[in-house]
Amino acid sequence: MRKIQIGVIGSMADVKIKDSLKEIAKKLGKEIAENGAILVFGFEGDFDSLSTIAAKEAEKFGGQTLAFVWGSNKANLGLKSLEVVTGQERGGGREFPLILTCDVIIAIGGGSESLNEMAIAYQARIPIVVIKGTGGWSDKLVNKFLDERKRFKIIGVKTVKEALKKAISILKIKKNIKK
Repeated sequence: MRKIQIGVIGSMADVKIKDSLKEIAKKLGKEIAENGAILVFGFEGDFDSLSTIAAKEAEKFGGQTLAFVWGSNKANLGLKSLEVVTGQERGGGREFPLILTCDVIIAIGGGSESLNEMAIAYQARIPIVVIKGTGGWSDKLVNKFLDERKRFKIIGVKTVKEALKKAISILKIKKNIKK
């Protein structure tokens, strides 16, 4: 049996992330670690993103993280993360392996790259849970289908604890995934 791999996506610091969103990211990282899941994220390097903040917090609580790094250089993550060097640029394909590695996605806010990641997850039927009230694409897409295929609705929750509970409950029906 393997551990659940939870992708965390969200806004980057280049859009001036609010402190309240940083706190949500920290809580999410802690909850993922305490639930024994692997936190999967895209490491930016030049900006802190909400997903990197979550990963740093997960590691503080003994969690395992997996970073997808853009470009072709190994990153100096400052983390204990396992890393995948994609050789691809942001918005240039790195999102595909990142998202396809995940069992479920949890989104906080999010700009255009998060929208791209949500679309990939939707096409691959990877469930998406968004934390409502965090802005960006999370709030724009809550409880909606991305297209007429109506594969699944993007699930909205109010808190980090609800996000983890919902993500784990969705995955309980899948075999060979350990909490």
